[in-house]
Amino acid sequence: MRFSGKCALGLAAGLAIAGCAKQSVNIEDSLPPPGEGPTIRAGTGGGTVVVSGGNQGQLPTNITPPEDISWTGFDGEGIPELQKLMSAPKKGPWEESETIARQTAAREGKPILIWFTDSARSPMCKALSAELFATREFGKWAGDHLVRLRVDSNISVDDPKFSLDEKITRQTELRNYVKRLKKRYRVLGHPSVLMLNPSGEVMTRYRGYRRGDADYFWGLIKQGVVSSETAYASWRKGLEKKGYREWRGKGGRKVFAKLVSYSKGTLILIEPGGGRYKTDESRLSRGDRKWIEAQKALRGIE
Repeated sequence: MRFSGKCALGLAAGLAIAGCAKQSVNIEDSLPPPGEGPTIRAGTGGGTVVVSGGNQGQLPTNITPPEDISWTGFDGEGIPELQKLMSAPKKGPWEESETIARQTAAREGKPILIWFTDSARSPMCKALSAELFATREFGKWAGDHLVRLRVDSNISVDDPKFSLDEKITRQTELRNYVKRLKKRYRVLGHPSVLMLNPSGEVMTRYRGYRRGDADYFWGLIKQGVVSSETAYASWRKGLEKKGYREWRGKGGRKVFAKLVSYSKGTLILIEPGGGRYKTDESRLSRGDRKWIEAQKALRGIE
């Protein structure tokens, strides 16, 4: 399926921290109302970035409490393979799913840039795209520092596989979805750009754009990234206290998750958003295998 216009429909982001339930939670359904950051208008030179999570305690010893892990007798049937997650290719520069964007932000520790746009009717949205978001320089920098999502009010479904009724139904669903996102994030005009930290809290919002202000606008985004890194460090420390850690595949891909079950070399991991995956320890990095051996030694398991 392909969406028309320069801006493909993206879906806004956030991440809910879930417990170790047997089933994956629906991230969107578990979301609290988003926080409200300050308004920063291009050309004003003002604005203060809101930093969350500053009251977290110090980083604890990275050992999962024994009662939180099942070491034998679990059933991993039906749980997807972590290897597929780690090897999945990335899609375009702008995400199309808020769930995927949330998961990506949590795994990579990057803030989320949400762009509410109207690619068909807003001249300033077109200017912001041409002068900043569509430039090679911004694209290269953003790929290293951001998870990008785009929510476009210009919706058209022209997939040839769809019948006319299916196209109309899909367009209605997408329009309603965009409407809900705009209401959730209190978006009233275009362009509106929001910066969220990896845990999903709204840190700042930028309303409007002036032609020629690309460098200034980019500077505000860079400032938001720096503040997000501080917020992410506190959020991550809180999860590490609960046993979450970074796992790496042999190819270098990584995931931030908690070990909940281990049996005969098979691990069940759960991400902060509730996604559960299984993998064999032979597919993990050397450092992860050493960590598992240390955990087994602490518990007297061979």
